[in-house]
Amino acid sequence: MTTIELIAAPLLRGLLIATTGKPYTLKLEPGASRPSARAVWELGVDSGRIGDSDGNPDEGKLATELMAAFAARQAVHQAAHQTTAAHQTTAAHHAPRSDVTSAGDQVPDAIALSVGGEKFFYRVSAPAADDRATQGRPDPSSSDSVCANSARAYSARSRGAVVMGKVALVTGGAQGIGEEIVRGLAASGATVYIADLNFEGAHQLSDAINSDGSGATTYPVAVNVMDEKSVEAMFETVARITGGLDLVVSNAGVLKAGSVLDLDEKSFRFVTDVNYIGFFLMAKHAARLMRRQWLTAPSWHTDIVQVNSKSGLEGSNKNGAYAGSKFGSIGLVQSFALELVKYNIKVNAICPGNFLGGPLWTDPVKGLFVQYLNSGKVPGAKTVEDVRVYYESKVPMGRGVEGKDLMRALYYLVEQEYETGQALPVTGGQVMLS
Repeated sequence: MTTIELIAAPLLRGLLIATTGKPYTLKLEPGASRPSARAVWELGVDSGRIGDSDGNPDEGKLATELMAAFAARQAVHQAAHQTTAAHQTTAAHHAPRSDVTSAGDQVPDAIALSVGGEKFFYRVSAPAADDRATQGRPDPSSSDSVCANSARAYSARSRGAVVMGKVALVTGGAQGIGEEIVRGLAASGATVYIADLNFEGAHQLSDAINSDGSGATTYPVAVNVMDEKSVEAMFETVARITGGLDLVVSNAGVLKAGSVLDLDEKSFRFVTDVNYIGFFLMAKHAARLMRRQWLTAPSWHTDIVQVNSKSGLEGSNKNGAYAGSKFGSIGLVQSFALELVKYNIKVNAICPGNFLGGPLWTDPVKGLFVQYLNSGKVPGAKTVEDVRVYYESKVPMGRGVEGKDLMRALYYLVEQEYETGQALPVTGGQVMLS
């Protein structure tokens, strides 16, 4: 069960957001050692006032107590600033008090929270400066693979300022479409959790992005979206490191093609478990964390975006397990959107066309080009290249979807505060809504 310090983390982050209008973060310090910060705000909460009928922490009551304690500390802080300013006017040699931030600051460098006999410390960090994502921009002409990949991500940055300084999490983020989204968000100044069952791949990608000279910050985190305890643990990690988050991209997915006459039950259930139930678990635990932030920052919008598919908008021949899981997920998107809107959590889906350049398609053993060739899904196809040409010919714009197309759609959904429960096609005209 989530402990009191992790429940408090997003509530405190919400207070920082509500105070400044900016996506501040806070990190739970390990152990009980006080952080070496200049301005530490002491907040105390009476443990007897925040319990429910079973003695467990009540999030609403804890939020109310924290808001009162934070407001009282702000009043002390402001009074100290006024006194310091008056003294400095008459005696320039007088230094500010050691527990007060510089004039005009509204938040501390750290928070010390006392709940009953326990004390927890959180280090506060300001969001990235607006120019962070333009620093160290890779040369698009470079032959280096890291620079080339990052250059593609930067190509969609025209509207990327909407995620500047925010905290995002992308599942299935270590490769394919997920990697494109991770790179795009990092290039636009977001702090990004790279969540994947392939933790080694997530770690390698995180190291590559963090060292590319752009000033980006990413964190690798292991998750199995089919395992609720794993998903819950991942969001507890988020609460420890950044206090909360602003955007969750539920991208993890699998595909096993096959005729309804031949596909085995195990394969059908596997696709459903990852694509459908996995999205449910992600939305459930993401929304719990985001709701805690909302309790103390009710005007702040957060987003859950599922990377769906054009197969969630129309059937897919000899691919029923995948299409069914994606159709079902659109129903979840719409239902979750209706329920979570009162917490200012928007829930939408992006429905991309075929990402023909990604490993899902190009893997020489398990890729879709090979699967579709072997299953006879493409009439008359003799080679993998025949399958590629067939799928490109189905797109009016003549190519598969690319990372920049997904990023522009994602930025639109985050920026648009007056839209929820939508399934946005990004298909080059292949699928048109009616």
